[in-house]
Amino acid sequence: MKTNRYITASILLIFLSLLIGLGFYNQFPDFVASHWDIEGKVNGYMSKFWGVFLMPFISLILLIILLIVPKLDPLNKNVEGFKNYFYKFIFILIAFLLYVHLLTLGWNLGYEFNMNCFIAPAFGILFYFIGILLENSKQNWSIGIRTPWTLSNEKVWDKTHKLGGKVFKVGALLISLGVFFPNIFFPFMLFSVLFFVIFSFGYSYYIYNKEKK
Repeated sequence: MKTNRYITASILLIFLSLLIGLGFYNQFPDFVASHWDIEGKVNGYMSKFWGVFLMPFISLILLIILLIVPKLDPLNKNVEGFKNYFYKFIFILIAFLLYVHLLTLGWNLGYEFNMNCFIAPAFGILFYFIGILLENSKQNWSIGIRTPWTLSNEKVWDKTHKLGGKVFKVGALLISLGVFFPNIFFPFMLFSVLFFVIFSFGYSYYIYNKEKK
């Protein structure tokens, strides 16, 4: 079976993450910074081994899960219809995790910076591609806005995801502005995600009732 180029690239990124960690392993302290608060200040540490290799491990597990779960979906044929968008999203997600990993390693090598300023545009890019994925998804049980109403009616699914994808992309652009407002970046991002969840739930219910009339 031929491997999709985005999946191949994702695997290579995970290996790159491991190689970078191995290459600089001896330069890290016994305990490394691993968590930052909403203001971008360090507030958590872990052992050097896990600090260097946890993110590649998480990336690998996520890749495996994201490849297996859709294949078990009762509507797998629909997933096949937008799998290239899904595989592209997987690549963007793995690249995002690699970027976060590099920021963490860089910090622990002595390069201090405001983490929120650097992470905001990365979240923006990730969320923008989620928006693209939503716009192009077909009804299924694994990927997308899965409410009782989108799963009950294909038209409701399509309309909810078309608008939801656009809303998510607008939110992604706004989240990227966190580079200019690092102290409020995380609260704003959480608010944006919460708004999207509530909006999607309510809009799918509205469209479902409209379609019934």
